[in-house]
Amino acid sequence: MIPETMKAMLLTGHGGVEKLQYSEDFPVPRPAAGEVLVKVTATAKNNTDRKAREGLYPTKAKGEVTSFQMGGKATLTFPRIQGADVVGHVVATGEGVDQARIGQRGLLDFNLYADARRDINLTPDYYGHGADGGYAEYIAVPSNQFHHIANPDLADAELASMGMCSYQTALHMLTSARVKSGEHILVTGASGGVGTALIQLCRIVGAIPYALSQQDKADELLELGAEAVLDRSDMAGFTDRVRAVTGGRPIDAVMDLAGGEMTDQFIDTMIFDMNSRDGYPRLSIAGASAGNFSEIMWTRIYLYQVQIFGVSHGTREEAEQLVAWIRSGQLRPVLHAAFRLSRLHDAERYFVNRNSNYLGKIVIVPDSEWEQHGAAFALKE
Repeated sequence: MIPETMKAMLLTGHGGVEKLQYSEDFPVPRPAAGEVLVKVTATAKNNTDRKAREGLYPTKAKGEVTSFQMGGKATLTFPRIQGADVVGHVVATGEGVDQARIGQRGLLDFNLYADARRDINLTPDYYGHGADGGYAEYIAVPSNQFHHIANPDLADAELASMGMCSYQTALHMLTSARVKSGEHILVTGASGGVGTALIQLCRIVGAIPYALSQQDKADELLELGAEAVLDRSDMAGFTDRVRAVTGGRPIDAVMDLAGGEMTDQFIDTMIFDMNSRDGYPRLSIAGASAGNFSEIMWTRIYLYQVQIFGVSHGTREEAEQLVAWIRSGQLRPVLHAAFRLSRLHDAERYFVNRNSNYLGKIVIVPDSEWEQHGAAFALKE
């Protein structure tokens, strides 16, 4: 029996973790036509949760406190349930949906698509931002975006760690920059969710990934598929160190999740020997963990013909490709730890603590699902 109310973590406004308030009697959604009602078992945390909460998506003024507005107006209203990368089990169907879906485990394609186009997504928005997400016990979502993934070897928390917010963003970075087999790719912010996804996806398409990260994560990144790991804590002589690990070959494309002062150095790794290149230098940007502003000489961009791609989310086609790779076992989970939903404040603090030095994803599990889906992955303290 589906209850009338549920436990959920509500974002009540822009600000710190105090803006996240735990409710024990939030209404359970009902599936509309074409939707399924999902009992949530695990939802991965993403940096966009924090940035949206703090209003760190300015597009005009430096001090602007705002969030996604690419469709022309703000869609983040309060209270809002965050959490984009949702895994759970279908417990009810809306009109027009085959009841055979009831009981299926699935992974949500987190996008709120503006239209039915499959190969383009110009006004990105997502569950947990423009509509309620997975930091709750139930969520109603489109049936065709809740992809059935049986894979008995994957626990629900592990499947959530492979969620679309990271993996689809990573794939869109590669496809935007037209990365192909044999190319040398620099992956910045390599220890996070998008970074670890990029390393795996590079190997799937035949590209050679070089990871930029702290050295205490080097062994894990090498095991994941990185060709070499460059120390982020020491950027002196960075281009020379890149030359050493690539055998003197320039980087073909940079997948940049860092930004800030390092952007210019990333460009250096692509342009030091233009005569040996087979194509244009490409910079694909989907984050700014090291700073939202980079000072770059435009002459360096246009004289060296550096192509720049801004990436946010991805397309229906890319989501379906990722689901196929997950089902076939070509992608693996990189799960660091699980937290109870009621302890989301602790998870948020841990997430932003740079001294935690963790690799991969943090997953949030409803308290009612903890023993079955979360306890085995609890943080080792």
